[in-house]
Amino acid sequence: MRTTQKRVCIFLPDEQNLDCAVRATARGREVLNLVLRQLGVSDLQVFGLAVLRDNEYLFLDLEGKLSKYFGNLWNRGSVMVPFILFLRVQHYVESGRLILSSKVQQLYVAELRRKVLRSESRHQEVLFFQLAALALQAEVGDVEHRAEEEDDVEGKEKRHRQYFLPEDYFPPWLIKRRGRDFLLQHGPALHVELRGVTRSQAALQFIKEVSNLQDGPVTFYRMKQEKKEPRRSILLGVTLKGVHIYQDLEGKLCLLYDFSWTDIDRLTFQGSRFEITAVGSLCLPKLVYYTPSAFHSKHVMRHLSDSHRLHISTRGVVSYVQQLDDMQASHSYREAYVCDTTRLAHRLKSNSLTSSTSDRSAAAENAAARSKHEEDEVTEFELCVDEPVESFVDNPDELAWLAELSGDGPVGFPSSYWAAVAVEMKQVVQARGDEEVSVD
Repeated sequence: MRTTQKRVCIFLPDEQNLDCAVRATARGREVLNLVLRQLGVSDLQVFGLAVLRDNEYLFLDLEGKLSKYFGNLWNRGSVMVPFILFLRVQHYVESGRLILSSKVQQLYVAELRRKVLRSESRHQEVLFFQLAALALQAEVGDVEHRAEEEDDVEGKEKRHRQYFLPEDYFPPWLIKRRGRDFLLQHGPALHVELRGVTRSQAALQFIKEVSNLQDGPVTFYRMKQEKKEPRRSILLGVTLKGVHIYQDLEGKLCLLYDFSWTDIDRLTFQGSRFEITAVGSLCLPKLVYYTPSAFHSKHVMRHLSDSHRLHISTRGVVSYVQQLDDMQASHSYREAYVCDTTRLAHRLKSNSLTSSTSDRSAAAENAAARSKHEEDEVTEFELCVDEPVESFVDNPDELAWLAELSGDGPVGFPSSYWAAVAVEMKQVVQARGDEEVSVD
């Protein structure tokens, strides 16, 4: 019996797309493997596959079947009409050096540039000019700035137009505020100041500076304050360091809460009801919001738990990269920097940043699988007071996630479970460290 195949089209951040054919029973990981093969990389690290649901991107459970994301359309769909998925940044990083593959780094920069164009951080206007200059340097490299053409305004603007369009580097509100002529004049002028900076260096600096943009390295999920509220005015933002809560007031985002991971005691959802409990020292009431569905809540919860795990597991590497950046800033340590870059690759290869999102959330998913009634289940992630006996993080000051379900009864993971996981991960890290490092 021949298995019916389905066409899947994956849109990339650089406005390209990939087409692939999969089995009707295919799971997310099968599509991911095809994407890896077509891109010619071994790991996408910070990226995940997402589906558009309720006008919002939800990241796929790679072990789940694609049919659950497309419903009845999956079975009735034509072989000629593709199903749409998106390759999107799932976890933002503080340094581009954490991304080993140059191809993946290019895709990362491409998505950040799109985020910059959609940004509403109107109080950070200066930063947008810096980002535009860095993006230009990363894209076209050095440009000449001839003094004799200074008085030829028409000729200078024509020359600028050959490689620079404000719409590609500035958000619409800034173009409207300053005008295209102003941007055409001052954008390239800032670009020229970066002469001598290599394209790769400019890309790394662009990634670093975007992290300072308030609504840049963050994934938003819209929620309601009240279940019967007509519109979703609350935005929950997932960042590497924590959770931001905004309220949309007539198109303007007002920051309500800025939680670091250590500020959060517990995250819980039951159906569409989503709760955030802060640590007692903050003296805040329990925050209750409503997502479009239990399906939506489950995926937001998975993204939150995965982001926290990534934050915990990469703290040592992030600190190491910061040390390398400081050494690079000091010219006297240039040789040491080049040497330590190889060590960085070893550490990244043995770090969970190079493992799939599904792998990082395996413990939580195993627990979730025990529930048979998604609408009635209460899924909860809380920060444990005590660290596991052993940990593969360099300096474990923060708290580890526990997953609990209240189906037939509370199901928890004892400290011995996490200790065993830590020991196993240490063995994996040691084994990978002995392997030869290959950078895409």
